Amino acid sequence: MPRLTVNGKQIEVPAGTNLIEAARHAGVEVPHYCYHPSLSIAGQCRLCMVDIEKAPRPTIACNTVAADGMVVLTETDRVRETRKSIMEFHLINHPLDCPVCDQAGECWLQIYYMQHGLYDPRMTDEKVHKPKAVPLGPHVILDAERCILCSRCVRFCDEITGTGELGIFERGDHSEIGLFPGTELDNKYSGNVVDICPVGALTDRDFRFQVRVWYLETAKSVCAGCARGCNIEVHVNRRRPHHAEGRRVARLKPRVNADVNQWWICDAGRYGFGFVDDNDRLLAPTRREGGTSSDATWDEAIGAVAAALRRLSPDEVGVIASPRMANEDLFALRRLLDICAVRRVGAQVPPRVPGDEDHILIRADKNPNSLGAELMGLGGDARPVLDAARARQLKCLWIFGHDLMASRWPEAEVLEALRAVETIVFTGTNANRTSERAHWVLPAAAWVERDGTYTNFEGRVQRFRQAVEPLGQALAEWEMLDRVLAALGEAPSATRAEHWFRRLATVVPAFAGLSYQALGDTGRLVAGSVAARAPR
Repeated sequence: MPRLTVNGKQIEVPAGTNLIEAARHAGVEVPHYCYHPSLSIAGQCRLCMVDIEKAPRPTIACNTVAADGMVVLTETDRVRETRKSIMEFHLINHPLDCPVCDQAGECWLQIYYMQHGLYDPRMTDEKVHKPKAVPLGPHVILDAERCILCSRCVRFCDEITGTGELGIFERGDHSEIGLFPGTELDNKYSGNVVDICPVGALTDRDFRFQVRVWYLETAKSVCAGCARGCNIEVHVNRRRPHHAEGRRVARLKPRVNADVNQWWICDAGRYGFGFVDDNDRLLAPTRREGGTSSDATWDEAIGAVAAALRRLSPDEVGVIASPRMANEDLFALRRLLDICAVRRVGAQVPPRVPGDEDHILIRADKNPNSLGAELMGLGGDARPVLDAARARQLKCLWIFGHDLMASRWPEAEVLEALRAVETIVFTGTNANRTSERAHWVLPAAAWVERDGTYTNFEGRVQRFRQAVEPLGQALAEWEMLDRVLAALGEAPSATRAEHWFRRLATVVPAFAGLSYQALGDTGRLVAGSVAARAPR
């Protein structure tokens, strides 16, 4: 491993490390545009200039490999002057439209100009004009005048997705990013080109002009779109509620985790949060009697569910759990089932449309916590529960999250099962055709409205954190289950999701030794997982 000195600090880095990454080891950020750690080296922007002792001129750090004994200086007068000149070059034809640019506040042209530019403009000629507001696909729009030709987006489509839709066309100051003829930027990861664009050339059509980024607040979370469990940031709009059409969740962005999703998320996960602020959200407990629905209090709803569990024999109760529930919810449910001796339990309901999968991130299993449900003994097939209901063996059926009417099960069989049960309890975030047939509806908080953990398909337990308050009277599933347990005579055991996780870690062997503190921001593998046993 080479040892070198960066700005007077001696460091040791792995062989093959370039000077940008070596400087990061030393706590020094070298400015750059075209470099990205997961893409090939382009060396186009020339902003990452550094001085190397005994070198006759500044050198680009992205394409220079750290060597033993190397002495690197990133803040010499010559380097600062070079950066200033390069910034001036990049801004020669750049439009001065920061006030209306969606990237304002996150633009590295703005940031680096303030840090390394600060020159008096000398450009007096008319700037070169290029196409503006050009849709490239369903999610991305191009402003070619703002592009600095860093080629990150081109390399992403060539090297990560392998779809190759984008290229650089024309020459000189007329060069511009564009689509190859007959193509559209519609691959399953297209939104990532917006994330890696360092300027305002590529913007998100879903987020465009919705809310200024400096009004957004951020929470670390996990994508609930499939079993991968990509690490994300949830950007919420609390300070300007009249912006973004009233949506609280403004956008999702990928969060780096080298062991899970690297720097990326798929478009399905990125744009799959619309249900959180949808008009069909369930806001209060409701009861349905004689074909009409009315609001109820939580005490009434909890009391009715507890009364049914107390009155009926265990064989007369069926539960369809969900692998979309958090570990804390599933363990609270397991505790309730154990107390009531209920054994007719399942969680897996076949979706109407089978999930797609690829070799990058996307998993066919569209549930974020299938393995967690399995580890807690709640991951079985829910079909036997449905069959028991059809056979009139059940008097109470509690359904968590699933719209059984939207599954691959024949609709006639689902209707027959629902009609045969005296009491149907539905717990979920949004209304659907199953909740419309429930006698009691208990509104659940969405994953961005609460704390909890998921266990991804590799066995990695990861935290998601509350970003916004629950809508209406919605509660996390663990909280409503805790209230049912209290109504059945159990002492209330939790005021936070973490309390249920602590109990889980002491009971379920796979979670032994885990805690919220140990999970941190990137998660930990459960004991005995395939990934934990694999050599690194």
